[in-house]
Amino acid sequence: MSEVAVLPGGGAGEAVDRRSLHKAATASFIGNFVEWFDYAAYGYLATVIADVFFPDSDPTTALLATFAVFAISFVVRPIGGIFWGHVGDRYGRRAALSVSILIMSGASFAIALIPGYATIGLGAPALLLVARLCQGFSASGEYAGASAFLAEYAPDRQRGLYTSIVPASTAAGLLLGSVLATVLHALLSDAALESWGWRLPFLLAGPFGLIGRYIRLHLEDTPRFRELCARRQAAVEVAERSPIRVLLSTHRRAVVIAFGVTSLNAVAFYLLLSYMPTYLTTELDLGETTAFLSSSIALTVYIGAIFGMGRLSDRWGRRRMLISASVLFVLASVPLFALAGRVGVVPLVAIQVAFGVMLTMNDGTLPVFLSEIFPTSVRYSGFAFSFNSANALFGGTAPLVATALIAVTDSVLAPAWYLTAVAALALVAMLASRETAYDALPE
Repeated sequence: MSEVAVLPGGGAGEAVDRRSLHKAATASFIGNFVEWFDYAAYGYLATVIADVFFPDSDPTTALLATFAVFAISFVVRPIGGIFWGHVGDRYGRRAALSVSILIMSGASFAIALIPGYATIGLGAPALLLVARLCQGFSASGEYAGASAFLAEYAPDRQRGLYTSIVPASTAAGLLLGSVLATVLHALLSDAALESWGWRLPFLLAGPFGLIGRYIRLHLEDTPRFRELCARRQAAVEVAERSPIRVLLSTHRRAVVIAFGVTSLNAVAFYLLLSYMPTYLTTELDLGETTAFLSSSIALTVYIGAIFGMGRLSDRWGRRRMLISASVLFVLASVPLFALAGRVGVVPLVAIQVAFGVMLTMNDGTLPVFLSEIFPTSVRYSGFAFSFNSANALFGGTAPLVATALIAVTDSVLAPAWYLTAVAALALVAMLASRETAYDALPE
């Protein structure tokens, strides 16, 4: 007889065999990896994309325009969060995840085919913006859906460990993007990179997306969602409100707390794991290959550390981990950024690793915390709406705000002060929360 993981609360789906659990974990890792590799390629190749799509601007203006397109794609994420949350809470987590990966991969593949400004003029950045909006709409359902999916499959005392697979796979996608950017910058001339080399990561999106969709289509939905469907069928005479209406009328406090703590995750994630290579090359005059190599090393450590943080959150609690992460960012952001401009390559890698480990305290705990503060009927919607609203306001704008703050203040420490302020906001949110680690998922 196969080993089972028991879910409390009763019902037909209360026992999950380990094979199904591991299959769900593998599918969540691969699917999320594919989506975030597609999404990260844009950030890592921002300086090249700026030359291709905004060639008539000075370097700073072109970079700002490129990051503005990056930020605008986040505007649709709260809308996407509502849409995918509705699909996931009404029709199943698997249904939402299987469609979202197709949209992301198709949009990313389309970016590879867009002619540059020199060929079609203003049509080039316009098409780039449309593709980025499609990417943002798709990504709004991915992180939340994969996290809720795993939280509902995992045993109660291992939810932190299993849901940490989601940020780990996100970082793995970033890592592959960083490695490809490193190889492209090292092997290709500037002319070749601007002509065709930057398109290669986006071309990979097509086959990657088909693989991810195939894997997801061969999964069953979570036991908890199937139990929810059974309860709905037994109460067909009750007219259900839409998940977003229930969420905003009944769970407003949870939404506010989720938004606050996600704000730190959004800013830190995009500043430290996506924007950092650009910061190192444009502000600290580090070579592009060295900058990408440094970020790749930091990402590798991050992936290894995040599983440990997920496990620690199962033992120590979500609240303690998330409060500790906020305090560390408040205290250490400015000193570490200040050191980054004064040290050599090896100490710089150590600084990036330190930032990465700090981020894993938040990022390794956040998916399970956001899954635990919402009940099954609105779990996908609550997670997706709050997570994507914070990312729309703070995450997508982080590279743009950092670049603009440096230009306005003429200080390379401006991004660090911004990170400190957002960490203080997250700290306030978590101080208003309660511990969720030792309870069953709310029904």
